[in-house]
Amino acid sequence: MNVLFVSNEMIGGNLSRLMQDEGCDVRLYINDRSQKNLFKNIVPKVDDWKKSLDWVGKDGLIVFDDVNFGKEQDVLRKKGYNVFGGSKLGDRLENDRSFAHDIFVKYNIPTFELKNFSNINKAVKYIKKNPACWVTKQNDSHYPKILSYVGQFEDGSDVLDFLSSYSASHNVKHRGITIQKRVYGIEMGIGRYFNGKKWVGPIEVNFEHPHLYGHKDAPCVGEMGTLAWYDDDENNKLFNETLAKLEPFLIEANFKGDMSLNCIVNESGPIVLEATSRLGSPIVHLQSEIQESPWSEFMMAIAKGEDYNLKWKKGFGIVTLIATPPFPYASHEVAALLNGVTVHLSDLSEDELKSVHLEDVAADKNNGDDLRYYIEDCSGYIAYVTSVDPDISKARQRVVDIAKKIHIPNMFYRDDIGRDFENSEKELLIKWGYIN
Repeated sequence: MNVLFVSNEMIGGNLSRLMQDEGCDVRLYINDRSQKNLFKNIVPKVDDWKKSLDWVGKDGLIVFDDVNFGKEQDVLRKKGYNVFGGSKLGDRLENDRSFAHDIFVKYNIPTFELKNFSNINKAVKYIKKNPACWVTKQNDSHYPKILSYVGQFEDGSDVLDFLSSYSASHNVKHRGITIQKRVYGIEMGIGRYFNGKKWVGPIEVNFEHPHLYGHKDAPCVGEMGTLAWYDDDENNKLFNETLAKLEPFLIEANFKGDMSLNCIVNESGPIVLEATSRLGSPIVHLQSEIQESPWSEFMMAIAKGEDYNLKWKKGFGIVTLIATPPFPYASHEVAALLNGVTVHLSDLSEDELKSVHLEDVAADKNNGDDLRYYIEDCSGYIAYVTSVDPDISKARQRVVDIAKKIHIPNMFYRDDIGRDFENSEKELLIKWGYIN
């Protein structure tokens, strides 16, 4: 099967390699100019995905891994192409927080009021008049998480101090920002695939780890790792109180991809924070570890609006990011310094290599047909390591054991993914009825 993989910034780019390993003829397009050289000599690349439409044809599969292609996806589907991914209306659910809030209210999904501002100074003025413990988020999901901050003080003084310093920066002060009052509880996500008509496959329960290291006061930098598992219980409480209610909207949107909601859960119930209407990172890499069915079969079924009996592993899944500078804050000067540095994987067994998912890398031939992987166009997201086991501690330990065998100068990773869930969150969620 021909597969045209259209990636914005390599969120799910490693899937193109996996589908190639499944026997598909794959072509990869990367939209982000700074990442054009990624996966060189790993997967065949194209500079213009639209010129490959005749090649992929109406019998092949087109995979989009990110938002902002929704208009093109809608047109391609009308022309008869098999397209996996979002839609114009689906993209808006993630990109427009005010729109998402209105949709949540319409379908009786618990959420709370957001305040959106076109620039930081307007947010500062509002907080001065309305002191509270505020949480700040930028509106652009692809922008570094430098504007994300969880307030600690009820008078909002720390948030004001934080935003006031950024408002002096010419590069940042004009960026849009969203604030919301802080809600206390356990942050967790609920996700599932949708084929334009109905849900397909099991429910996914996940716990993101956005902090740079294992302390709640550490900076939120995106995603350092995730704990997740699949659940085939259609009575899953969190699913039915939140994500399941979106089904009419997703049908209207002709959405055919992965949809998830991020929530705060406490004894009063869930409150939805935001939607992710695309493949998520790094959860997509953990899904590759959990799922046993071929990605190409599964995605084609989703694209065609068909049901699919997905085979998957039971147990707790752990994924952790293997990072290098300039992560977590982009710097082109630092990134250039690491270009060409070897990513040493030779100490890993064949089974361990299957649990390593590459991102900011390319390859060249080394010692015959063997590939030497090296850092290319570095943003600091080098690879992800995954594992699944009925015991969380064993899954985490396998991830750490594999990570220790990967050798890259200045690499770092978190070795505590899932520990908070083990120590405190699990007991509370059982008490509240959100996990068995």
